[in-house]
Amino acid sequence: MSTLVQDRQDDDGARSGGSTLWIAVRISLLFIILCGIVYPLVSTGLAQLLFPHQANGSLLKDNGGNVVGSELIGQPFTDPSYFQGRVSSIDYKAEASGSNNYGPSNPDLLARTKESIAKWRQENPDVPVDRLPIALITNSGSGLDPHITPQSALVQIARIAKLTGLSAAELSSLVDVYTEDRDLGIFGDKRVNVLKLNLALKEKLGK
Repeated sequence: MSTLVQDRQDDDGARSGGSTLWIAVRISLLFIILCGIVYPLVSTGLAQLLFPHQANGSLLKDNGGNVVGSELIGQPFTDPSYFQGRVSSIDYKAEASGSNNYGPSNPDLLARTKESIAKWRQENPDVPVDRLPIALITNSGSGLDPHITPQSALVQIARIAKLTGLSAAELSSLVDVYTEDRDLGIFGDKRVNVLKLNLALKEKLGK
């Protein structure tokens, strides 16, 4: 009698184990479909419908319709007739976001800062170093900051006016137009997107 009961219990246990395994498989498949297929498709579709510009990388184009960059990622401008952004220790490579977190006495940081100051003196002889905003010679936390402060843009006007022939008043007005306010009016600082500003400058120059 005990052997019969034991066999029945073993059969019930086997069926129960198989049932539990099948339930686990079905739940896994369900979540794979929901989280791996349905959710990405729905979120991507909603993003494209409601926020297409942001969903596609906040890309900016020139007058010819050519993509020239993203408003979220800074880039170098080697032509001194354009506004310059912040220093980037990673050359604005988005795949390597970050900085080397040098301390203020680090020799590499001091050498880079001296080099930036020397370049400023050479390209901006009309603006003394004591008017040079610290943001223009320091790296942001990400190394990708696309913005500068309004003051960082205004101190470059003398150089750009001389190289482009535009008046200081025209350039100052351009900076004002592209100065973004604090988030919600209270968070962060006023800022200027360098790429947007330079695109507007390029258009004004008819390039």
